[in-house]
Amino acid sequence: MKGPLASLKILDFSTLLPGPFASLLLADMGAEVLRIESPTRMDLLRVLPPHDGGVSASHAYLNRNKRSIALDLKRPEAVEVVKQLVGDYDIVLEQFRPGVMDKLGVGYEALKAINPKLIYVSITGYGQTGPYKGRAGHDINYLALSGIADQTGRLETGPLPLGIQAADIAGGSFHGVMGLLAAVIQRQQTGEGQYVDVSMTDCVFSLHAMAGAGYLACGEEPKMESQALNGGSFYDYYRTRDGRWLSVGSLEPQFMQQFCAGLGRPDLAAVGLSPKPEEQRSLKREIQLEFEKRDFAEWSERFAALDACVEPLLSLAEALEHPQLKARGLVTDVPRGGNPPQKQIACPIKFSGGLPAPRHIGSPLGAHTEEVLRGLGYAAEQIAELKAAKVIG
Repeated sequence: MKGPLASLKILDFSTLLPGPFASLLLADMGAEVLRIESPTRMDLLRVLPPHDGGVSASHAYLNRNKRSIALDLKRPEAVEVVKQLVGDYDIVLEQFRPGVMDKLGVGYEALKAINPKLIYVSITGYGQTGPYKGRAGHDINYLALSGIADQTGRLETGPLPLGIQAADIAGGSFHGVMGLLAAVIQRQQTGEGQYVDVSMTDCVFSLHAMAGAGYLACGEEPKMESQALNGGSFYDYYRTRDGRWLSVGSLEPQFMQQFCAGLGRPDLAAVGLSPKPEEQRSLKREIQLEFEKRDFAEWSERFAALDACVEPLLSLAEALEHPQLKARGLVTDVPRGGNPPQKQIACPIKFSGGLPAPRHIGSPLGAHTEEVLRGLGYAAEQIAELKAAKVIG
């Protein structure tokens, strides 16, 4: 089994999270991904704790199914290797600040001259244009500048750092894959490649699908706890007697009726859809008082029997044991050499034709350098010379 993207061959120059998560999805779906890494400037993800058998668990996951070649791109011999590879690997994914790849001699125009069908995807914090194009940033900064954080949190305590990297993944990784695959489809139709500019700030800004649309069209600016879906209504989390939490999303009338019946307060159902802020605040207080009368387990059991859009807030360990997630096969065993396989999060996309089984965890730095060079026609003596000169690692 090869997977739906088996025809794609990708050179991945990215590090850390956004680019590697994008190429993980591509590799899981069958694409051949070759990471180009520096032998002297390590991807910090390789040393990020916790470690399993001396290997970063995050790196082992985000870089599974990918090969690694170590090249010092500051050396012309290494640039020559990339130019040879581009004849075969006709998609490039990179994550440097704008202009860096051009300075190294492997920017879009330089590689396009070798392969006009090249698709070149750049994932950056702020994009290739604008006053912030060269500015450093991280997930929390992109969420702040995009206006997302300003409506996410509590009025009393302010915005909260999310438990996941939303701008990196939803902004950079997912949109990077989307742009790459769209360019592939167009190339199939026209024979032409192109450059794809993905800004994590741009993409996370576009996630203002509801509140942003309302503001642009009607001038209603979203603030914390002011919207139906950000804490301004009963749609929220509620603490139980023993300090656990349940999520309540009973927006539609039929769900609201079941929720209030399960809560033991059918009288509250009529208030559920009121647009008045003061009535929503009063409703939330009543709901919280009811939840505080029983423990988490009792509420979880009660609402498990109702179709009311009420679910328990689970820890990661509990989520892994939930029957729905287990039935969907969201954990897979990934080979790691002669050692026992490592459990990792599986590819979440299901295909009726299936996907290839995971081949291996993230590879050691430069694990496939010699293999790749031999495939390009380099003799053993040439490879030894490049290694001695520290062009390769």
